Amino acid sequence: MDFAEAVRSFLTALDVEKAASAHTTVAYATALEQFQEYLIQTYGAMPPVQDIVEADIRPFLGWLDDKGLAKRSLRAKLAALRSFFRYLLRSGIIERNPTLTLPSPKTEKKLPSFLQAPEAAALWATFDLSDIKQLRNRALCEILYGSGLRISEALQLNVGDIDTRSRTVRVLGKRNKERIVPVTRESIEILEQLVLRRVELCPASEEAALFLGDRGKRLASVSAWRIVRSALGPITESQRKSPHVLRHSFATHLLDNGADLSAVREMLGHSSLSTTQVYTHVSVERLKDAYRKAHPRGSATSE
Repeated sequence: MDFAEAVRSFLTALDVEKAASAHTTVAYATALEQFQEYLIQTYGAMPPVQDIVEADIRPFLGWLDDKGLAKRSLRAKLAALRSFFRYLLRSGIIERNPTLTLPSPKTEKKLPSFLQAPEAAALWATFDLSDIKQLRNRALCEILYGSGLRISEALQLNVGDIDTRSRTVRVLGKRNKERIVPVTRESIEILEQLVLRRVELCPASEEAALFLGDRGKRLASVSAWRIVRSALGPITESQRKSPHVLRHSFATHLLDNGADLSAVREMLGHSSLSTTQVYTHVSVERLKDAYRKAHPRGSATSE
């Protein structure tokens, strides 16, 4: 079968039988157009789909890589080809799927964004604690950074969840897994002030939530993200300014100062130690960066 005809048949089936989204259809069509362009450049003409083999597809990914596509994009292109050739196999147009044994390109591991220690120290001076909203905002940032909570976990907290005597907080994490996390002395002081003054946010509110919104209801996630983004704006040049940056900073700073990886995993509520190990990569990269900048031969050191 002619390649263009096979593509038209596949895209029609994708649209009608699979009810694929317009975005998926366009993405798959683009990938197949690029594959066709590559084959024509390579062979001078388009081979029949029955003649395409694995050795034609593997260099195609390298061709895309040379054009500067990210690993994530390469995976998406390969996914389109896999789907295309699976369809041709099911339809009896080809006898063997040439993508069957092709490994997917590994995606780059993105290291989490975090605050430098001086940035974290500078954050607290940006809040005017005479203003109840600013007090609430600082308390929220304190618990995110001081205890490494997810934003969803912090917003679920009720007034009674903080044990001021033992300086701990009871957290309900993912899959309803409960854990006890230490709370810093600074967090306790700010949270105690917030509990005493929270009525200023809404005098008639009977809401049990620790963090109240401006109308006396439990603080919404969208509002919390806006609060953290606004707080981080003046103190860091990092592109990411989300609540998770404070959680990442919590883990990174603990490990930088010698904390045990397993203990950090428990505090973060990670089910697997491998999830927590990304922060050790952060620390190693920081050490390497410091070495490159400070050592006379550092810039010549291999990665």
